[in-house]
Amino acid sequence: MALWVLHVDLDQFLAAVEMLRRPELRGLPLVVGGDGDPAKRGVVSTASYEARKFGVHSGQPLRTAARRCPDAIFLPVDRPVYEAASAVVMTTLRELDAVVEVMGWDEAFLEVDVEDPEAFAAMIRDRVKAASQLDCTVGIGENKLQAKMATGLGKPAGVFRITHQTWLDVLGARPPDALWGIGSRTGKKLADLSIATIAELAAASPRGLAGVFGPRIGPWLVQQARGIDLSPVTDEPYIPRSRSREVTYQQNLTDWAQVKEEVAKIAASVSEDVANEGRPAARIVVKVRYAPFFTKTHGCPLPEPTEDPALIASAALTALDRFTRHDPVRLLGVRAEFPDPQL
Repeated sequence: MALWVLHVDLDQFLAAVEMLRRPELRGLPLVVGGDGDPAKRGVVSTASYEARKFGVHSGQPLRTAARRCPDAIFLPVDRPVYEAASAVVMTTLRELDAVVEVMGWDEAFLEVDVEDPEAFAAMIRDRVKAASQLDCTVGIGENKLQAKMATGLGKPAGVFRITHQTWLDVLGARPPDALWGIGSRTGKKLADLSIATIAELAAASPRGLAGVFGPRIGPWLVQQARGIDLSPVTDEPYIPRSRSREVTYQQNLTDWAQVKEEVAKIAASVSEDVANEGRPAARIVVKVRYAPFFTKTHGCPLPEPTEDPALIASAALTALDRFTRHDPVRLLGVRAEFPDPQL
């Protein structure tokens, strides 16, 4: 018997739920996002595998998705339906002899003590399918990182295992931004350092990268490339680190006075969320997405943690004042960050 970490990921979750409601959509390119109208502003939440073949992916503007896949069927996000479907799956996982850490609507980590993790993974797929009619992929690893990466290699509806011994054989030739948590910007910076693969990043000097990315991020990048992840699987209830609200405007905001008014309104909504959370905010961050699709953020720490709406709004406007670019705006967001309980 040995401890294994399994990552369970529901395949094309939102699209799959919609197909259960509308079986006639199976096999068709389907895009779920916004209010389902690609003529309006919004982003893709999930695309079916058929739509992904055309280059449609999560986070993409709906209009771009429509250009790439003109025959796609667009549906609005239906949060209550997805939450209900997710609850069925997560309840099924919690009935297993495992530590279950829910990561969102469509994914969870499990820590299990079994001799045959593939057999356990197959059992998970069968139980999830029986309970929800949804397919899932299960990645197996010796830690969360390995399990998460294995899931991507097992899709759709498969099982894949990565271990310390196979890590570089499986992933070494891939670019660093293929790793969980490493984005394209970091990948470009690494490429500028002649680090083009995960294997090259794994062989890099943590101290050397600390000089480029900082004392925390630099060594962490090397650790990720080596397949090392020390974070535990925990069944403790998830505690949000922040609360945020965003508004996408169908017409660009060109008057900065109006931008300030909108930020104040959003900050008021965030203040309500903070009050409902019962925890004071420590920092306020404002997000501005300019037309056509360039995003910038600025933050403002509060003098002391607070739930006071006036202080939260003031901090949001202070953060907004740090934006020197006053070009047309298509999206605004305000995020209240809670104090780190470990500090």
